Amino acid sequence: MPPDSRAIALFLDMLLAERGAAGNTVLAYGRDLAGASDTLGGRLAGADEADMRRLFADWAALKPASIARKRSALRRFFGFLLMEGIRADNPMSAIAAVKPGRGLPKTLSKAEMLAMFAVLDADVADDAPGARRMKALVELLYGSGLRATELVSLPRHAIRPTQPFAIISGKGGKERLVPLSPAAMAAAAAHAADVPRDMAYLFPSGRSHLSRVRLFQMVKALAARAGINPLRVSPHVLRHAFATHLLEGGADLRVLQTLLGHADIGTTEIYTHVSAGRLVETVTTLHPLAGDAPSTR
Repeated sequence: MPPDSRAIALFLDMLLAERGAAGNTVLAYGRDLAGASDTLGGRLAGADEADMRRLFADWAALKPASIARKRSALRRFFGFLLMEGIRADNPMSAIAAVKPGRGLPKTLSKAEMLAMFAVLDADVADDAPGARRMKALVELLYGSGLRATELVSLPRHAIRPTQPFAIISGKGGKERLVPLSPAAMAAAAAHAADVPRDMAYLFPSGRSHLSRVRLFQMVKALAARAGINPLRVSPHVLRHAFATHLLEGGADLRVLQTLLGHADIGTTEIYTHVSAGRLVETVTTLHPLAGDAPSTR
């Protein structure tokens, strides 16, 4: 049986090379497996069912979603060892799945988004440092629903003035077409004029591109200036707002799935959260019999 560090490294290499797993997924699996190995004193690769039960007992206080991710990492890890002939059984086969509850996504109202854009427009009008870059970032987060990593790593020439869409490399290395609103195109063009044409990225920083952490900080600072609690806001919340507002406007769920780059429409369905008031309003305004009085039917 190889040492845990070697077995884990082989498994992660397989995920990257053969499965095309997203970088963040590989990192999370690596952390989960290293933590499990530490708990078992470096005996993870040779662990038995009793060891697995011990691990899950130690993780009992964690959130269901975290436990589910760890279970997935272990299940795939032992499946890999079994497939490679490193071991003859899978100690996870008797461990019941954990079904995490799926919470509603955090989002912002249209009024709150308008408040943020009001701050951005004022900064651009005042020619404040970095204003055009920030305007482009927010327009693409909210106007096109890009993930933070997709946004900060956009190539310098990914957005063209005559092309109302961009082709991006999304989660898991999968390419998808992202429509661009006129406002997003205009903001991106204004920002691009400040970026040398020979730069590799549209949002450069040093020798690479703007980091996700820095983008997170910038979005929170903007929210605070717009009078919104920054604890409620992140780049992903703006992506949620994009999806929620499109759905409220009548967008088809399948179309939204494509726009967001979701492999499973079940992921997209979390955006179908609407208030009871909106449900009532929809029926009373759109149903063909909504305007008929009871006495006429």
